[in-house]
Amino acid sequence: MNNTLREKVALVTGGASGIGHATALALAAEGAYVVVADVDEAGGQAVVAEIGDLGGQAFFQYSDVSQAADVVALIEAIVGRYGRIDCAVNNAGIEGLPARTADTSEADFDRIMAINVKGVWLCMKHEIQRMITQGGGVIVNIASVAGLVGAHSLPVYAASKHAVVGLTKSAALEYARKNIRINAVCPSVVRTPMVERAVEIMPQFAEATIKGNPSRRLGEPEEVAAAVVWLCSDASSFTNGATVTVDGGFTAQ
Repeated sequence: MNNTLREKVALVTGGASGIGHATALALAAEGAYVVVADVDEAGGQAVVAEIGDLGGQAFFQYSDVSQAADVVALIEAIVGRYGRIDCAVNNAGIEGLPARTADTSEADFDRIMAINVKGVWLCMKHEIQRMITQGGGVIVNIASVAGLVGAHSLPVYAASKHAVVGLTKSAALEYARKNIRINAVCPSVVRTPMVERAVEIMPQFAEATIKGNPSRRLGEPEEVAAAVVWLCSDASSFTNGATVTVDGGFTAQ
């Protein structure tokens, strides 16, 4: 532990599993007080317990980020307990069912956009309002390399992550003079439950992904979490409006 985030208050949405889980642990390891938000209460509470076992401090808050009332309640709960939010990691997201553009259902489109785009926007909206009041803060949005390039059979997911990148850049410009830094992390395919679901549906997915990556492997959640911790820390104090790729060289091709 380097204590780069000692006694900072850090929110992680979608913190019950995958990249969110790894990020919550990494933030706690750097001394942050972590708030784990998710719709998976059992998973979220397990992450909180894990942080506690490691000597950290955390609490869980149920939150469906697509619902404004839940997001408002989340921010109020954090401020009520700690008085501030120093770092917010907007990680909650879904991939939807694999389908080409013409075969995607309207229901799947609406669900993906509600969580991946509206959810990020709602969280940013209320996080920014709080950060303006307290004099600053840091926001990290988890996008994807699918927010930088196309994604075959995941067109709506790609559109949603492009939107996250756009929201990130726009908000970074708007609030830079309010001492609020806003960046996005764009991972390639990472070994998470989301990817495990994709492999169940498309058994060839993992093998094809590995062959298509210059590093010839999947990413690990901890590798993404390390980038998030850096962006939350003062070490990245002049980094704003950036899209940080953690992709093994995928987008360099």
